[in-house]
Amino acid sequence: MTERPLRVLVIFGGRSSEHEISCLSAAGVLRALDRTRYDVRAVGILPDGRWVSAPDDPELITAAPGQALPSVPESGEHAVLLPEPLGTRGIAEAVADVDVIFPVLHGPWGEDGTIQGLLEMAGVPYVGSGVFASAAAMDKGHMKAMLAHAGLPVGDYVMVTPRDRARDADLAARLRHLALPWFVKPARAGSSVGITRVMDAARVQEAFDEAVRWDPRVIVEAGVIGAREIECGVLADVDGSPIASRCAEIRVRPGRDFYDYEAKYLDDAAELIVPADLPGDVESQVQELAVRAFEALDCEGLARVDFFVTEDAIVINEVNTMPGFTPISMFPRMWDESGVAYAELIDRLIADAVRRGTGLR
Repeated sequence: MTERPLRVLVIFGGRSSEHEISCLSAAGVLRALDRTRYDVRAVGILPDGRWVSAPDDPELITAAPGQALPSVPESGEHAVLLPEPLGTRGIAEAVADVDVIFPVLHGPWGEDGTIQGLLEMAGVPYVGSGVFASAAAMDKGHMKAMLAHAGLPVGDYVMVTPRDRARDADLAARLRHLALPWFVKPARAGSSVGITRVMDAARVQEAFDEAVRWDPRVIVEAGVIGAREIECGVLADVDGSPIASRCAEIRVRPGRDFYDYEAKYLDDAAELIVPADLPGDVESQVQELAVRAFEALDCEGLARVDFFVTEDAIVINEVNTMPGFTPISMFPRMWDESGVAYAELIDRLIADAVRRGTGLR
């Protein structure tokens, strides 16, 4: 008797500012799935939160960053070509009628433990970290606190909550001990959305105003002068133990202050170098720290760990539990350089999700 193909549901889009990037990532995943091994379904979540059935066709769900498709005009500047909403019963049926789910969602309401909780309740295995690790890694303040508690190196930072802002109108005074430049960020956003580089403390209010457009929780990080931006991928091996990829480097070309959204997706302002030109002992240290960060946050499946590397220090900047899977994304490129091609990477992530299952573990 021939074994039936594994039923895989790819969920993409979402309500966060990274909606478009999620669409691009999902298109990459759909292209890589072998239809002889998998019975593939797709569901999109629109920016207004509606769930809709999507065709198993990467070309119909790909929206270039900054480019709107006119098929769903009421959803605003982020739109994707999808049919009518599923409704509550349709959502339940779509989730329940599969063997494993690949939630290619970036940012809040997807990568932050929300959909992971839904899938745990439904008892359907899914790719990536569980509820707690997803939530902890999404919030940069909680993430850094946990990493520091585990003895891992993190840079200087200050968390500013809505209560903090209500109690203290002098934001600059709270940040005085941080060395300039400051990077003012939404605590729970990605793809460098809402980030401002502050060189003059007198201008910090403008940066806060931009950050709170995306998240009421704001983190301010001290810049690491002269640092190289290094990334490392972590992947669960066949037994679930984490292994690290070759490292990569991001070099921002002159004219950009930092690796912002436009540099990542809209222009040719950054050079992505895979593998990074690092001394062997430095790359080994980065790989070891990446695995330790993965374990400190109790991550599962995959993560991309971002670092600042100077001549005398290695600092962990962020841990991303659902990194991009676009054609130019660093995570699949690092693993390709490490001997795991894109399609094999997707296969391994799905196999790991099935192996883990759901529930307390």
